[in-house]
Amino acid sequence: MKEIDLTKLPKHIAIIMDGNGRWAENHTLGRILGHRKGAESVRIITKTCRRIGIQCLTLYAFSVENWLRPKEEVRALMNLLMQYLEDEMMEMMDHDIRLTAIGDLDSLEAKVFKKLVETIEKTAGNKGMILNLALSYGGRDEIASASRRLADDAVAGKIAADDITKELFSKYLYTTGIPDPDLLIRTGGEYRVSNFLLYQMAYTEFYFTDILWPDFCENDLITAIAEYQRRERRFGMTSEQVARR
Repeated sequence: MKEIDLTKLPKHIAIIMDGNGRWAENHTLGRILGHRKGAESVRIITKTCRRIGIQCLTLYAFSVENWLRPKEEVRALMNLLMQYLEDEMMEMMDHDIRLTAIGDLDSLEAKVFKKLVETIEKTAGNKGMILNLALSYGGRDEIASASRRLADDAVAGKIAADDITKELFSKYLYTTGIPDPDLLIRTGGEYRVSNFLLYQMAYTEFYFTDILWPDFCENDLITAIAEYQRRERRFGMTSEQVARR
C-alpha cells in the first residue's frame, strides 16, 4: 500500500461511482448484480475513509438523469438503497458515522424516503464522519433550486440584492454546512463531472481512473489520496505565497 500523510488528508472526498454496468457485462452478469457488487465497494471505501480520518465522503449514488433508466433497473436500485440503509445502520452507529443526503429527495419512493429519513435521524448525533449520499441529484437542478429560494426570500424582503454574496448563495445549496470537496474521484474511465456538485467543485482536485467501481478497493483510494497530496493547491496564488501561508 502507498504511504500517505495522515496530517494532510482531504477533508472532503466526493466520488462518482461509475462502471457497475460495464463490470457486470465483463463478468457476463446482469446489471443489477453489478450494482450489488458496487454496494460492496461502498462499504469498503466508507470504512477506509472513516479509519484514516476523512471528515466527509459524498457518493454520487443516483443522479436525476438516472430516472430515465429502465423501470426495472430503477426499481432494483431503490430496493438496493433500502437494503443498504437497513444493513449498514449498526455499522454507522458503531463507527460514529452520520448519514446525510442531498438532491430532490421528495422524488424518491415513499418507503425509500421514509427509511432514508429514519437513518438520517438515528445517526444525527454521530460525529466521526459524514457519509453524504447524492440521491436524485443534479448540479444544475441544485443551483436552480437555490436561486428560486433566494429569489423568494428577496421578494419577501428577507434579503436585499446587495446582501447576495457567494457565501450567502452557498447557504441555499443542498450542501450548506458541508465543506466543498477537496478531491473528486471518478472511476470507470470517463473524464467528465456529469452534473455533479457543479458549484462546489470550483477548486476541487480531480482524479480519474479506468478502474470500474466494483473493483475499486482500499489501495485504489489510497493511491488517489497520494496523488492528491502531490499536488500544489494555490487557489489563485503563486507558489511562493502558498509556501508562506
